[in-house]
Amino acid sequence: MRTILHLDLDSFFVSVERVLNPSLNGKPVIVGANPHDERGVVAACSYEAREHGLHSAMPISRAYELCPNGIYLTGHSEEYSLFSRAVKRLLRRYAPQLEQASVDEFYMDFTGTGKIYGSIFAFAKKLQEELERSLGLPSSIGIGANKTIAKIASEYAKPRGVTYVIPGMEAEFLAPLPVEVIPGVGKVMKGKLNGRGFKTVGDVAAASAEYFSSAFGKLGLSLYEKALGKGEEYLSVVAPQKSISKEKTFLRDEADIRKIAKTLLALTGKVCQQLRNYGWTTSKVGIKLRYSDFLTVTREKKIAPSDDDRFIYETALALLRKAYSRRVSVRLVGIKLTGFAEYVEELPMFPDVTQLRRRLFRAISKIRNKYGYDAIEFAVLKEEDK
Repeated sequence: MRTILHLDLDSFFVSVERVLNPSLNGKPVIVGANPHDERGVVAACSYEAREHGLHSAMPISRAYELCPNGIYLTGHSEEYSLFSRAVKRLLRRYAPQLEQASVDEFYMDFTGTGKIYGSIFAFAKKLQEELERSLGLPSSIGIGANKTIAKIASEYAKPRGVTYVIPGMEAEFLAPLPVEVIPGVGKVMKGKLNGRGFKTVGDVAAASAEYFSSAFGKLGLSLYEKALGKGEEYLSVVAPQKSISKEKTFLRDEADIRKIAKTLLALTGKVCQQLRNYGWTTSKVGIKLRYSDFLTVTREKKIAPSDDDRFIYETALALLRKAYSRRVSVRLVGIKLTGFAEYVEELPMFPDVTQLRRRLFRAISKIRNKYGYDAIEFAVLKEEDK
């Protein structure tokens, strides 16, 4: 029997905004379009706002009518991505298998880990508490024998709830719930089911597979099986990204090594920014050089794990010098990083220069994520570029 956890971050966008600005705590907060934009919608709203009848995907103009005194924010998408990745890194410490379903939803497979973590319900509560303590993000967790049950269970006791559906009790748990709790049942399908007399999940389960297959095809059969408590038992674990690369094709073939080097510097900054946003370091740097006659040369070198723009650029520049050995103009230059590892924060009492530089570059990444990549640019320090 599988043990699947579904973790859903409660009002994720709002929670991140509250971490960034604690004065928002306890207030009706709405993240989405400008409230005077008739075509905009609500992306997320706090539970205080929901008391006024607001919900996600609601027209923002209607939300403003219901809650004119709410605090309306357009949001910080870069911050949401950073927090989502931080949650993923934390969950990876514990989960043998992890699947990210969306920016604020995660499935974890804890099958066979009872001797390690003990009671799965108690462990889920500890995981929930650690997320809120370390990142300031509240969450709800559902536990079941498959992904469908785990997802429905995580919605059952929101916010900050943990719901464990004991294996064998799925049908009993689902029976009294409205049909719209079944994943895939939206407003249109709900209307069709209600119109045929199916109000609860139990109503669906009491029918037959033949009926739903005939009435709704493959979708109906899938819906019927979910009503019985069946679902995917294995996670869709995507293979980790193996490389980060950027390249630039010149508008005109370039023969000036200084201009090629400056282009390489700009590309290095972008791949390093992406590297830090993923929370990784790289241990291998590679460059690509394509001449005007389309001859392509690649070079690579192993390095000590790093996310330092300058160190990585100096490595790439040395490779470029070796690769640029022909008296032919260059059509394209590129850089590629591989050999990734999770970045580990070091907080010594007396940090050395390397550790200070790490903090500097991570601070730069935060500024760029908030204000745009071009908010900070690095100068080329090599003598030939002066």
